[in-house]
Amino acid sequence: MAERRVSRTEPSNSAYSAHVSHATADEPTPQAVFDAIVASVERAELRDELQVTPIPAPGGIAPYSYALAADVNPARHADDSDLGTGRLIVLFDPSAPEGWGGTVRVICYAQAPLETEIGLDPFVADVAWSWLVDALATRGAHYTAASGTATKVLSTGYGELASQGSGAQIELRASWTPLDSDLTAHVEGWGELLCMVAGYPPTPDGVAVLQPRREPRG
Repeated sequence: MAERRVSRTEPSNSAYSAHVSHATADEPTPQAVFDAIVASVERAELRDELQVTPIPAPGGIAPYSYALAADVNPARHADDSDLGTGRLIVLFDPSAPEGWGGTVRVICYAQAPLETEIGLDPFVADVAWSWLVDALATRGAHYTAASGTATKVLSTGYGELASQGSGAQIELRASWTPLDSDLTAHVEGWGELLCMVAGYPPTPDGVAVLQPRREPRG
């Protein structure tokens, strides 16, 4: 991944100052651990179809956080494709919240339009979740406590929007706890997921992509 300026939130409460004060020479401070996590994120090699930029990380969720936004750019691929988009948020809490099962939590979002016929498929949400699992496995990302939702959205324009006709899109929101602090594989898996929901090949053997929605050309 090209070098990018880090966008992150820093801890401000006294509870995490205590973590720092108790660190020894042999034990890295929470800030040092977080910096290493961010460095592993920035080492990720993402597909050329993606435009990735750091964005302001959300505050109030964890003492440390880092965020990326990505858009699928059809100009970087020979095929034409509607844009898909996504977000990745990395949270770090030295206290290891009970619901996480660890000190790091990854949250991701991916969305892309689909052909309406594909959106009507009752199994399309199941397929989207399997894409995430396959993308992380292919990159060798190890994790636990995964959870999320896959949502298909169908819409039809009326009145002044009738010219838009019918449309569909798929949205995937997920989170998981990495089993180590090197997140390179996790970020690369997220990038692969974004390209898959946008309908881009190539994909691992045995994994099919869905046809993205194509707008009529004038």
